[in-house]
Amino acid sequence: MKTKFQEISGKAQDVILRYPMVLLMALLSSIGAICMLDYKYEREFLFTYSKFTICCCLGISLMFALKILSQRIGKRLLLELLGTAFLIGFYFILPKKERDFTEVYGFIVAITLLLSHLLVSFAAFLKKDKELNFWQYNKNLFVNIFLTAVFTGVLTGGVELAILAVDKLFDFNFNDKLYADTFYVLAISGSCFIFLLFNETGLDYLEKDGTYPVILKFFTQFVLIPLLFIYLIILYIYSFKIVINWELPRGWVSYLVLAYSIVGILALLLVYPLKEEKAKSWVKIFSKLFYYTIIPLIILLFTAIFTRILEYGYTEPRYFVLLLALWLLSVVVYFVFNKKASIKFIPVSLFMFGAFSLIFPYLNAFSVAKRSQKNELVKLLNDNKLLVNNKIDFQKKVSDTVVTGIANKFEFLAQRQQKDFLLNLVQGKTRDLLAGNFEQRYPWVISNTLREAFTKVQKTSKSSAERLILESQTTVTDIQGYQYLTRFNGYNQESINIDKDTLKINTFSESNNQRMTKVSLNSKETTDFGPAITRLFENNDGKGEIVKQKEFSVEGDLGKYHLKIVFPVITRDKTLDHKGYNVYYDNAILLIKEK
Repeated sequence: MKTKFQEISGKAQDVILRYPMVLLMALLSSIGAICMLDYKYEREFLFTYSKFTICCCLGISLMFALKILSQRIGKRLLLELLGTAFLIGFYFILPKKERDFTEVYGFIVAITLLLSHLLVSFAAFLKKDKELNFWQYNKNLFVNIFLTAVFTGVLTGGVELAILAVDKLFDFNFNDKLYADTFYVLAISGSCFIFLLFNETGLDYLEKDGTYPVILKFFTQFVLIPLLFIYLIILYIYSFKIVINWELPRGWVSYLVLAYSIVGILALLLVYPLKEEKAKSWVKIFSKLFYYTIIPLIILLFTAIFTRILEYGYTEPRYFVLLLALWLLSVVVYFVFNKKASIKFIPVSLFMFGAFSLIFPYLNAFSVAKRSQKNELVKLLNDNKLLVNNKIDFQKKVSDTVVTGIANKFEFLAQRQQKDFLLNLVQGKTRDLLAGNFEQRYPWVISNTLREAFTKVQKTSKSSAERLILESQTTVTDIQGYQYLTRFNGYNQESINIDKDTLKINTFSESNNQRMTKVSLNSKETTDFGPAITRLFENNDGKGEIVKQKEFSVEGDLGKYHLKIVFPVITRDKTLDHKGYNVYYDNAILLIKEK
């Protein structure tokens, strides 16, 4: 027993000494996540800790990649200093205020995380190394990640259950926060430590030759490839349908083609060593035919992408889909025409395309999207003859579909800090209102101002169902008969203490994508204002896109209290899948009185 304990402690000590920066990043990520939970009601601190946690999570994969690279070329200290400098710089690239953290930064974070993981896959193999070593290294990483997920899940679940058992059996009455803190420590720091234990000495251990895992062969041969065959049949039948009916492909087919191609490439990588075995004829057939099966689908993919781009212009998602299509085309050309093709081309080329999309001047995703939507906005205004002396004439007759298009583009560009460009298109009172709107948390306030500025809007049945805005005309709220007043927003939780009672306001998204509002009393009784808010919109459907009246409010009882919520402005938008609605509001007023 003593010998076993010494062996375990020795391995743990070896991991700590071998991967100190990776473990430090994991520990800081856990601390940041715990702090996010502690300050979830204080949005300024919450955002700061969120940025810190994002950077530390990025640091886990980055520091691991640099550690593996240092095992190949040395210079460990220099690489770790460069990695630390990058993380500090990345932290300050992110905005200081939460309201400035738009979806643009979401794309930056997501792509950077992807790049850091891709770097892990090839950083130590940039020179001409044995192809099989490269495959063994990534195969072992893949297996270790799977094992880490299993071990971490069992460990986390077991520890949480142990805490619950002690709590219930011995009446310790632990704070609920203990369970969340334990989860963050084990799920982040614990999983990282377990993963490093599986990797043992690192590069030398990971790239050494080993037997091909039987489970991997079974999974690829009997699960992955048959599924790919099914998707291929579906996509080819759809392609024939397009040719026969002579119609343009639907936009979502792009994602299906990309999914088929990426999963197929993954399957090829998984069975790569089996190509040399004569008995594995199915692998050779699959390897040879796969890239040829993609060629017709690439034509379908580009047709679908450019159909959307030519009609609506570039946005970041469309840019990334196009970039993935170009990367896929480069992979097909490389493997079809290069007899000595290396599988390293796949992660390296994807890394280069991703880096290009973030940092290449003028042609990166964000520059292209801003330029395209500016041009689309000007074109829309010119096509509808709404520009007079380069200013929007809000007195001209215009359909609400056009107004919606203009408002959406204003909102898009506002999120990308194009304040000067947008303000140059308007004048007078509307310009003053828009200038103030740029200081608001949500950009949809800008689109609302644009909609209201147009005085002669012709209603169409199509656009009225897309968005409905209810606006209270009064700026003063009557509080007669109510003892308490507070304000809250539709994007976070609020807690209100009245004597010994605690009222919590919670907004959340249900399965139908509707954002609701619930108020609970002492965590026991709850009133759901969602149905009342839904009726509020239903009662005003068909009255136009913007409906104004003296006051829009909902009321309900909660225990010994009567509650009333007054909305200065509340907006309902169709979801992207058109199966439900999203509801937005800001600075709602909650009035409370004892019954």
